[in-house]
Amino acid sequence: MRRSPRALVTILLLTALTFGAPAVASASTIYPPVDACSSDAAGAGPGDTISFSCDARTFAPNETVTVTVTGENGAGARFAMIRTAISTASAVFESDASGALPAIRIVLPSDARGVYNIAAISATSTGGTSSAVIDASQSSDPLVRAGFDGNQLMGLWIGAGALLAAGAVIVIASAVRRRRDRTDD
Repeated sequence: MRRSPRALVTILLLTALTFGAPAVASASTIYPPVDACSSDAAGAGPGDTISFSCDARTFAPNETVTVTVTGENGAGARFAMIRTAISTASAVFESDASGALPAIRIVLPSDARGVYNIAAISATSTGGTSSAVIDASQSSDPLVRAGFDGNQLMGLWIGAGALLAAGAVIVIASAVRRRRDRTDD
């Protein structure tokens, strides 16, 4: 059986593309280094000022970087003296000549609780997104530190109360019916 050289070349080319594409993709430098950004947010509480920065070569030199704070009442966070009024607070900064994002002061909202995510996002390649998670609760109650709020169960309590009231109405109605059945005999 004679095989065509074209078919052999086609199979070799497809095999090279199949196994070569992932190797080329992993050589890309558009991904930020692991743990490229950090904050001094350990033990931060409501109204505290924290510092957030990114290492050199996280972003391109002198690149515009948008920093966002997302969390419960994230719009209440302030960057230094800038107060933002959107659901996710954000501000624009610039990386330095080495591609690092110098320390940024972020003031947590006065009613901060739960987890806050801070992300530095660049528009071009060498940056990407880096983040730090902040637990802004100072409560000693572990449920509160996890973001628990008693108001979150309000619907459950109202539903349970409605079921209890409906059960009471059924019990009373059946008792009245039994009494009528006895008096009618």
